[in-house]
Amino acid sequence: MNRRHVGDHLRHWRQRRRLTQLDLACEAGISGRHLSFVETGRSKPSREMILHLAEQLQIPMRERNMLLIAGGYAPIFPERGFSDSALSAVREAIGLLLESHKPYPAFALDRHWNLVTSNRALPILYEGVSPALVTPPVNAMRLSLHPEGLAPRILNLFEWRAYAFRRLRRAINLTADPVLVELLREIQSFPEAASPAEPAEDQVIVPFRVRTSVGVLSFFTTIMVFGTPIDVSLSELALESFLPADKETAEIVARLPPT
Repeated sequence: MNRRHVGDHLRHWRQRRRLTQLDLACEAGISGRHLSFVETGRSKPSREMILHLAEQLQIPMRERNMLLIAGGYAPIFPERGFSDSALSAVREAIGLLLESHKPYPAFALDRHWNLVTSNRALPILYEGVSPALVTPPVNAMRLSLHPEGLAPRILNLFEWRAYAFRRLRRAINLTADPVLVELLREIQSFPEAASPAEPAEDQVIVPFRVRTSVGVLSFFTTIMVFGTPIDVSLSELALESFLPADKETAEIVARLPPT
């Protein structure tokens, strides 16, 4: 943690959100003068004011703790490891959700797209993948886009790569996480995919279309996050589920032996 005062941090987040002092003051229901004094360090904000401004700026929970420390207060949001006994009920619920999604793949991912757990469905998806890419910690972005990962078998790699970049850039804009910045640089260095033909007029999602030993499988993904979590790690956890995007995929998967 650097030695900048809390006002510096708040100004940084306000500028990231492309808000003027007047914009933020109006949204927060405080005077522009008060906000100016907070940002310049002339006024020390209360813990409640720091949290109020953080809420208006949609600052992630991890960074809210950092704001509190910079303001001279103790952090209030706990950060537990996924194996912590306090999260046993959460682990059980996640396990039930992932297993109930079989025979289709489903994953729990942390803030850096590292695999926390999965239902291990459809192992055929990973045939031919470099062992290094499926050795923990497994990074989903790297696994799908690396030339030794799934990328050579993704039939719409150009579209899928662009979709992954958009998701990653959105996360960077929201969190300013340097690990995600480095991950984006890394996957941008992977070989460019060829530009596809024009997408079908009725295409409303970007499917994940991958060639496997049992045929071409096409999926779309859904993402679930926990509502109003009070734990940092839990607030950063996302459950990503794959669903068949066409009848052919559903029929192929139905014929496969259970895992």
